Amino acid sequence: MTAIPLPYPALHASHSGIWICNTDGVSRAIGKGEAIGCVAETPHILLNAPLLGQRLGYPDLSGLDLLELYAFIHPAQFIVPTPAGLAKTLGLAAPEQEADVAHLYRQAASLLLAGLEAPHWQEREGAWSSAQALYRLRWPWAGEVGQKLTKPAQAERWLFSKLDEWEEEAPRPAPRSITLDETATLATLDQLTGAGAEDRQGQKSYAAAVAQIFNPRRIKGAPNMLLAEAGTGIGKTLGYLAPASLWSQQAGGAVWISTFTKALQRQLDRETRRIYPDEATFRKKVVVRKGRENYLCLLNLEDALQGGFAGRAAILAHLVARWAAYSKDGDMVGGDLPGWLTTLFRRNGTTALTDRRGECVYAGCPHYRKCFIEKASRASQQADIVIANHALVMVNAARGREQQNRPTRLIFDEGHHLFDAADSMFAARLSGQEAIEIRRWVIGPESKNRGRRRGLAARLADLASYDEEGGRAIESARHAAEALPSDGWLQRLAEGEPFGPVEALLHQVRAMVFARDESQSADAGYGLETELSDVEGPMIDAVATAAEAMDALLRPLVRLAQRIEHLIEEGPDWMDGPARARMEGALSSLGWRCDTLSGWLSLLARIGGPADPDFVDWLMIDRYEGREYDLGICRHWLDPTIPVTEMVTKPAHGMMITSATLKGGGGWDTARARSGAVHLEHATQEFEVASPFDYPNQAKVIIVTDVKRGDMAGLAGAYAQLIEASGGGTLGLFTAIRRLRTVYARIADRMAQSGLPIYAQHVDPIDTGTLVDIFRDEPKASLLGTDALRDGVDVPGQSLRLVVMESVPWPRPNILHRARRLAGGGTSYDDRIIRARLAQAFGRIIRRADDHGHFVILSSAFPSRLFSAFPEGTPIIRMTLDEALTEIKTSKSDMTQSGLSTETSFMHDDPI
Repeated sequence: MTAIPLPYPALHASHSGIWICNTDGVSRAIGKGEAIGCVAETPHILLNAPLLGQRLGYPDLSGLDLLELYAFIHPAQFIVPTPAGLAKTLGLAAPEQEADVAHLYRQAASLLLAGLEAPHWQEREGAWSSAQALYRLRWPWAGEVGQKLTKPAQAERWLFSKLDEWEEEAPRPAPRSITLDETATLATLDQLTGAGAEDRQGQKSYAAAVAQIFNPRRIKGAPNMLLAEAGTGIGKTLGYLAPASLWSQQAGGAVWISTFTKALQRQLDRETRRIYPDEATFRKKVVVRKGRENYLCLLNLEDALQGGFAGRAAILAHLVARWAAYSKDGDMVGGDLPGWLTTLFRRNGTTALTDRRGECVYAGCPHYRKCFIEKASRASQQADIVIANHALVMVNAARGREQQNRPTRLIFDEGHHLFDAADSMFAARLSGQEAIEIRRWVIGPESKNRGRRRGLAARLADLASYDEEGGRAIESARHAAEALPSDGWLQRLAEGEPFGPVEALLHQVRAMVFARDESQSADAGYGLETELSDVEGPMIDAVATAAEAMDALLRPLVRLAQRIEHLIEEGPDWMDGPARARMEGALSSLGWRCDTLSGWLSLLARIGGPADPDFVDWLMIDRYEGREYDLGICRHWLDPTIPVTEMVTKPAHGMMITSATLKGGGGWDTARARSGAVHLEHATQEFEVASPFDYPNQAKVIIVTDVKRGDMAGLAGAYAQLIEASGGGTLGLFTAIRRLRTVYARIADRMAQSGLPIYAQHVDPIDTGTLVDIFRDEPKASLLGTDALRDGVDVPGQSLRLVVMESVPWPRPNILHRARRLAGGGTSYDDRIIRARLAQAFGRIIRRADDHGHFVILSSAFPSRLFSAFPEGTPIIRMTLDEALTEIKTSKSDMTQSGLSTETSFMHDDPI
């Protein structure tokens, strides 16, 4: 169908200029003032309004955003949100000059709208009804969309009637005890890698070693455990999928594969399709599991669609509803919801569409049978392979969830993160924000903005009316929860007027932190902390009073849980299937809150007494740019692998922990300590296979010796020159967000003038996953970021050929680190952490056999003892910045002459 030009102008802006294309199709350059005036008066076609507004210095910018139109027409489909990504997806020619990008936007808008009338448009169902609702909300595109859509002859199936319901199935029988044959394992591996694939002996050895964890366990509490370090390029994903899928097929059991990053979850989702190429079979055999806060809550969405949201947030809710009707699994974080969609609405309403507060009413929800979370949970009970994450595996084990289908065979990929994941999971944090959430969960809404939140009395009204003792427990809990912090608690503490025993305790915490702080961070606006020791009288009194208040809340909650358990066993007439499910859900939520309160009481009981050698306790004030947002008392395990070993490892029959950097720059002793293997009574199996890459000829480490520490102008200049020398393709890693922002602000315009676009985490209003997608898609682009980009970023090829670290990634010298450093060997403990971080950062460069690149560290004080972080034989050279620039330019020239040119169109100049 012919695309008719629209009667709207288009606007494009980047660091190198601003262009407007009027309705006559002619583009011209304009200034910021004129551009702001134009968009304020007339709707303009544009791409990524928040980013364009940032470029223009006009944060309230709005218009006809092509990304919103794409999300309406093609829900659950991703597009790289750049001019080039748009052109590529729509089959349009990429303009040769940036001045023509605005004209591209007008073409793209016409083509997208024409697609609404195409007979093969697959997402037509529900579009007309959604467009009518969006028209009432004054969505900018609603008028144009409405003209292209014809009212259906029959009423459309709306989201809540379209979604499939899950069905209850019989529990899965226990897996058979079998021993995997090595020949069969390698044959399965050959089948997965495919005909003509490279013969990798390291991958075969790795698969054979992994197969051993699936053998029958000999002793209870002593799983078949393997620690495996497999270098980059071995192909470890298929290496463990081969024995895992074979065992599942022969034994009839499920294998849980746990990751740390969403990127690896997506990769596993793709790779497992090799095992089950048929789509219907794949959906039954492979399930991705995440925490419930990742999934769209249908009840929250219904509330938003029926008036719970207003303005732009309401428009987002309708676009999310369009997506939900076509989504594979309802995963809003890392699933098939485009990461850029929610950032277009500046996070308005996003968190309210998921269940982040544990407010689920389970069978009391009218959409319970269609719930994405329940679907994933039930599907995993019948699946052969469950792709989960470290946090979910641990929380299920710690809170006793899904005991009937507790995984007995576990593979922890990205195993070098297991220690940190456990550290977060098994920590206790008695803070104002945590306490007010429990108050709200018990009492319910106390303000005018009630929303859908309900207290215990509302959620368990049927129990209270039937069971007198349960009703008294609910009322006692509601009364006791009034002792917890309420709205406005932070302001009251700042004014020295706490209300209630817990706020009084937090007031003492705040006073002690400010009094004892020696970090000189008070005036800089950073977070503050101090050790929990030498506690004096006022604090002791506040602790005792707060503990009494928490115990007064815990006792009725425990009694209520007991009454629910009794009712479930008794099975009264009114307790049908949905009611039983609701009671079981309430019991799970109660267990979570009771565990939290018990942890707080245990923490308070230690204050003023002797220190517990297994834990590290401290007081903290969390601040952002000088503004306090939380404060309280923290407790972490000195070694968090102890609870992991007891709750996850020992109950398993077979387990593998694997990573390309499992030893963390140290030896097997480090791997055993960081994985918890040291707490097992029997020895674990250990396997190591080096990367097949030719690091001496593919990579080079350069330590720049003449960039002074603290010289921000010099640091920014070094980054700019290095990016120019490499022609883009640079990943810049920072240890502090403030330095990242400073460098970006200094070099962004310069890079744009050089035709080398640069993006930055914590600066650009784009989610991290989308930033990486943009970076991967454009060989001349560069990306600046922090820890999230150091681990798990897979960008093979010429899009990433230079990694620059602004300094040695020293551990942050906080109280917790100091305690672990003292217990772990002092300087050697620090060195192990730094080597692991360096190894992960270096691993971003060489992802396949034909990759080449440089790893640059802008620190003259880089210790030679850390050289072992890099693969053996990798050249490591100290040189000046000028020498480094010459080296990188020469390498680039050699690559170009060998046919690996990085010259491409400018078209990814900005993700707008």
